[in-house]
Amino acid sequence: MRDLKIPDQRHPEKAHRPDNDQPRKPDWIRVKAPTSKGYSETREIMRTHKLTTVCEEAGCPNVGECWSQGHATMMIMGEICTRGCTFCNVATGRPEALDVFEPGRVADAVKKLGLNHVVITSVDRDDVEDGGAEHFAMTIRAIRKQAPGTTIEILTPDFLKCDPSVLEVVVAAKPDVFNHNLETVPGLYPSVRPGARYFHSLRLLQRVKELDPAMFTKSGIMVGLGERAEEVRQVMDDMRAADVDFLTIGQYLQPTPKHHRVDRFVTPDEFAGYEKSAYGKGFLMVSATPLTRSSYHAGDDFARLRAAREAKLGIV
Repeated sequence: MRDLKIPDQRHPEKAHRPDNDQPRKPDWIRVKAPTSKGYSETREIMRTHKLTTVCEEAGCPNVGECWSQGHATMMIMGEICTRGCTFCNVATGRPEALDVFEPGRVADAVKKLGLNHVVITSVDRDDVEDGGAEHFAMTIRAIRKQAPGTTIEILTPDFLKCDPSVLEVVVAAKPDVFNHNLETVPGLYPSVRPGARYFHSLRLLQRVKELDPAMFTKSGIMVGLGERAEEVRQVMDDMRAADVDFLTIGQYLQPTPKHHRVDRFVTPDEFAGYEKSAYGKGFLMVSATPLTRSSYHAGDDFARLRAAREAKLGIV
């Protein structure tokens, strides 16, 4: 397969041009063009089951690699988000009503793909009283029924406008990994995540551990948005204070010229430095590379995460 330098998986024509003022992409930002049989088969299963994936909606650079292996991050509760984060390529607007049959279709797709580990995410649904908490729980329960051997990782919204008790509904459904991304440093929230609140998201992660200390928690940020290295390390400290187990750090890639501008491309050596710092602060698992995304290699990382906890506890 040929190499591509990508700005947007769905709009390859927006490559670097003289009238494009974002920094030129370095050689280390490369992906494989999605041409394999496995990619086509995964795409067909998603279409047949009428499922949305964040891989496509957010223009993930790893879609070719992941779908070739039958791994797709399913996005429940529709493809329209009620928020308007400036880094995100998911459409913003008024969503349709929740589809009560969606959890069953997701579970059927997981079974047909034969997944050992699945990642389920969603748009923000501020229009729904519980933010979609029960829909997440229904999806987890449906997967447990149809694919009992599959471990489940969820990547949730912040449930900012809901009663705090809705989080209990999701945790009670017992996902194996509870992920909620902080996305960036607190100083950039007004421009990058104007509808979110940094300390609310941090408290959400902390509350998950209070409700179920055995549940793995995970969070991630993007770099290259204008943050400083010391701010990134402070976020690491904040996450550890909330007892987050797994940290992901990846390079922000501007989806379209209308989105938040790339401030710079962080070097692989800098990512390696962040990884070293994070392990030093006590994270069980860290993934920090230019192409790291929340669900990239999630199954393999979950196995390593579980092994790291067992080693820490002295379990042979």
